[in-house]
Amino acid sequence: MVIIGAGECGGRAVLTLRDLGHEGPVTLVGDEPHLPYERPPLSKEAMTSEAPLIKAIASDKLLAERSIRHIHSVRAVAIDRAAHLVRLSDGSSLGYGKLLLATGSVPRKLPMPGLGGRCVYLRTFNDALAIRAHLKPENRVAIIGGGFIGLELAASARKLGATVTVLEAQPRILMRGVPAEVAEIIHKAHQAEGVKVLTGQGITAIADDGTQVRITLADRQDIVADLAVIGIGAVPVTALAAEAGLAIDNGIAVDENLCTADPDVFAAGDCCSFPLAVYGGRRVRLEAWRNAQEQGALAAKNMLGAKEAHAAVPWFWSDQYGLTLQIAGLSDEGRSTVRRDLYDGAFILFHLAEDGRLVAASGIGPGNAVARDIRLAEMLIAKRATPAPEALGSQSVKLKSLLAA
Repeated sequence: MVIIGAGECGGRAVLTLRDLGHEGPVTLVGDEPHLPYERPPLSKEAMTSEAPLIKAIASDKLLAERSIRHIHSVRAVAIDRAAHLVRLSDGSSLGYGKLLLATGSVPRKLPMPGLGGRCVYLRTFNDALAIRAHLKPENRVAIIGGGFIGLELAASARKLGATVTVLEAQPRILMRGVPAEVAEIIHKAHQAEGVKVLTGQGITAIADDGTQVRITLADRQDIVADLAVIGIGAVPVTALAAEAGLAIDNGIAVDENLCTADPDVFAAGDCCSFPLAVYGGRRVRLEAWRNAQEQGALAAKNMLGAKEAHAAVPWFWSDQYGLTLQIAGLSDEGRSTVRRDLYDGAFILFHLAEDGRLVAASGIGPGNAVARDIRLAEMLIAKRATPAPEALGSQSVKLKSLLAA
């Protein structure tokens, strides 16, 4: 068993292979020098904690105890499917019986001239350390992109005293997958913390002279910063698969079992697109921590012959300024919305399809205020339930009772 990509997905896959009793060779290949680690802390704890540490998925000791070979600091450069070989950047080759591609995604590049060393992206722990060095009271930070990563970084930068400006070309922040009503709460929270949020403004020019970055907006306003962090989305890492002749469709195309058209090659996590039965087989690609965990484990099962279909409901989360945003399902599947108010300003928006089926739930509130109800909503979505809208909106009707019904 060979797993390419030593992130969340690949790390979970190798551990699951051993959990399920596989006794043959297991090799994990990663291009970073680190152990497999969690990426969500990179925009949060890795920025703000006194001593930033990698949150490793497995230690060297555990990998050794479970006879998992971890090859780090090398890249897989080619797959010979006929010979069942993976060629590595150090000139060596690995034979495989089953291969899992867990290559993840990389930040989308900003296609503009003028970018230099003070225009950076966040993907790795080393990236996080480099950004962290600039997050101090006397520094100005511009964040290009008002998505999850950019906003979490903005919150971390403000916590450390930096002056922060968020630039979003779209009419509002969190345009992708987050309802406007929820995004407005996050927007106001950032403003209350002193973040300048500019939306609906395209960038016409960037000049990085090595000491500062000057960003010119469409309205001719200039934003001057000591560091510009670019967070405008992510693209799946598919070149290795494409060069091996595997189908690409917004990621490495796999079936419901996470298998490519080659029965010996699987793909999982951010790098793959797959059909979701709960949405009628709609092909999706998810950039989410829990999806990487779930698909890493599922791919391991299916590499061992389980043929188990991916059936999990998508789930996303973000923590900013003591607020937690959680979304279960795909809100763009909804045609109508029902609001349920909870306590301390927390609320959940339930998204219903035309036939009344619950297809998503978006919640926001302090701490874990929405966690339990979002989990119940997730279960209702999985059951393809059609709860009465008035029941969803009523605080006196427990969601658990709707699940039982």
